[in-house]
Amino acid sequence: MEFRDLKAQYLKYKLEIDQAIQDVLLEGHFIGGKQVGQLEDRLAQYCGVKHCISCANGTEAMTILMMAWGIKETDAIFIPDFTFFSTGEIVSFRNATPVFVDVDSRTFNLDPVALEKQIQCVLKEGRLTPKVIIPVDLFGLPANHAEIQKIADKYHMLVLEDGAQGFGGSINQKLACSFGDAATTSFFPAKPLGAYGDGGAIFTNDDDLAHLLKSLKVHGKGSDKYDNVRIGLNSRLDTIQAAILNVKLDALIKHELVDINQVYTWYTQELKDIVETPYIPEGYYSSFAQYTIKLKDKHHRELIQKALALKDIPSLVYYSKAMHSQGAFAYLKPNNSDYPVTNLLVDTVLSLPMHPYMSQEDVLSVCAIIKATLKTVI
Repeated sequence: MEFRDLKAQYLKYKLEIDQAIQDVLLEGHFIGGKQVGQLEDRLAQYCGVKHCISCANGTEAMTILMMAWGIKETDAIFIPDFTFFSTGEIVSFRNATPVFVDVDSRTFNLDPVALEKQIQCVLKEGRLTPKVIIPVDLFGLPANHAEIQKIADKYHMLVLEDGAQGFGGSINQKLACSFGDAATTSFFPAKPLGAYGDGGAIFTNDDDLAHLLKSLKVHGKGSDKYDNVRIGLNSRLDTIQAAILNVKLDALIKHELVDINQVYTWYTQELKDIVETPYIPEGYYSSFAQYTIKLKDKHHRELIQKALALKDIPSLVYYSKAMHSQGAFAYLKPNNSDYPVTNLLVDTVLSLPMHPYMSQEDVLSVCAIIKATLKTVI
């Protein structure tokens, strides 16, 4: 059993993907080919924003935004404590200070109450300026963007939606990557919309910001490639990846989001009375980058992982180490007691195999092992 079955997806769309790649090979425009512009236009239209600017990967998408917004050493950037390292890493690229915020115990996303508390602490200390909030759409579920935006408006801050895992998710039919002042996503292969290599994109309704981002991602270019008006990066999405993504975007829209939510339903029907299953607030729709359950403790998790592994069923822990516990951020001297929810999650969450091509039989097999294993320890 595959954790995220990219081979099944390829086999279903083999003719379309092979043809899309072949077209690029025959045309010979491997950087900046027409497929890149087509993808950007389609992504912007799909998410309901004016501009989509593709780039080399999701980390650089956020990095370029930090550059465009002029983030500097005296700025404080607020991020969830329970997320992947890159969300904090891009803050340090600008010599700014990441401020970690505890998460909601049910959604695992940024907790607005904890967020405002951390902002007030920074203001009281007076050393840094609260500048940006980066809510993460974790495991496919959009963050509580309405409440986060209210807080951002109150303290005159920018919002960068990290939609790397949430592409295709929505709140009251407003799609992920359309919240905040700008949003980013990743096309890492295992993401809801994934390429066959790295890739990323930035979304915004701000015309001036879009113009600046297009310059920054190509060496800070001006009128042409030899006119460089600012310091930038080399961060372009290559044409072959764009061609693949155009095919995969069709699949996502046509059936993958519906199919993966059916897998969610199968899992939840079987496990809802056994473990804590993913919580989807009213009006929210998840693209389910992962199906993540919460167990009683670390011991229970280890037992289930071992039982699944014996049947060659993969499972993963996202994330086994909180942001505030990372050695790279030790200089910040964070207070461990500020993160009770995250501290619990790192010991109790477990992600199960999850993808749009998963059969009900496979789901039942996974659930049967979990049920049998927990019966031995209850």
